[in-house]
Amino acid sequence: MNAAQDHHFDYIFAGAGLAALMTVYKMILSGNFSDKTILILDENPKKTNDRTWCFWSEKDSIWDAVVSKKWDSAWFANANFDRSLALQPYRYNRIRGIDFYNQLLHLIAKQENILFSTQKVTAIEETEHRIFVKSTANSYTCDRLFNSIYNPITAENQSKYPVLQQHFVGWFIKSEEAVFNPEQATFMDFSVAQKGNTRFMYVLPTSKTEALVEYTLFSHHHLEMIEYETEIQKYLEKLGITSYEITEKECGSIPMTCFPFWKKNTQKVLHIGTAGGWTKASTGYTFKNADKKSSALVSFLQTETDFRTFHKKTKFWFYDLIFLDVLDKNNELGSGVFSALFQKGNPALIFKFLDEETTVLEDLRVILKCPKKPFIRAFLRILFRF
Repeated sequence: MNAAQDHHFDYIFAGAGLAALMTVYKMILSGNFSDKTILILDENPKKTNDRTWCFWSEKDSIWDAVVSKKWDSAWFANANFDRSLALQPYRYNRIRGIDFYNQLLHLIAKQENILFSTQKVTAIEETEHRIFVKSTANSYTCDRLFNSIYNPITAENQSKYPVLQQHFVGWFIKSEEAVFNPEQATFMDFSVAQKGNTRFMYVLPTSKTEALVEYTLFSHHHLEMIEYETEIQKYLEKLGITSYEITEKECGSIPMTCFPFWKKNTQKVLHIGTAGGWTKASTGYTFKNADKKSSALVSFLQTETDFRTFHKKTKFWFYDLIFLDVLDKNNELGSGVFSALFQKGNPALIFKFLDEETTVLEDLRVILKCPKKPFIRAFLRILFRF
């Protein structure tokens, strides 16, 4: 397909992030969209390993071909205790960004009805009959638009819904000392200095000498790069690592908020991914949520036409809102909250809860392990606010 010859499409995806690529991939696999023209616009050609996605699952999935490592066990720690977590029936999965891009873009490139074009979207305008999309190279029109370009101002220029950031810097290292357990991921290690925030280390080992070591915060403000990297260096020394090579680095910031992005949806424009509130607000986990939402969207497209009816608010949105309110007012409480959950809680039940698949009774089994006073105060603040 040549975009210069035909500038009108049935569907345009503004941005080629996780949600967009997952949705297009599943549209292809469904076999029900071969008669639809699709344009994907993104200034990033997706040819570098720019991120790592992780998720837990009970069974194999369509993503197994790009899962580079699985763990049956995880480790949790704070300054006072540590616990080895048996994850069964779940397994913790890691996907490298470049492997994901290569698999999906390879299939997309084979489709005569789909075009991926490396262009930055500069403007979107909706009229009664069509949607106009302007890029750095061309102008296009479409019948339906999926926007995954996140505008931080949308959520941050308001005070009703808390907005935190999950921000991190990670080093992929090769160590001369064999200190890692390749069969166990470090899910959260809160033994690092909290400094008034929620701060932890996250380690994904692939051998006794190789791992991704990541310093992560759930807080309002980013740090200077030297602060993240100094903490990683301290942690490596604590592990007994004195000689190592940094093979890759990654960094990022994921907004954690219950802001109702879906209210911006129109009949013909749907916001997806982070821009649509698809990120799990209480944890920043993106992959599993995007996987579920993209499947629901592909099914929706085959029977419905009004994008305003796609979003469904659940009880988990309210749970996340309470948790974020706790961290918004008392960011230093994060370690205590997660420690209360994982010190004696059933890991499989916690993961099921975070996957938003628990019953009300199971919800209570998880929630009642949290510190009572800060959550009650947050609950009352939210009732007053709304």
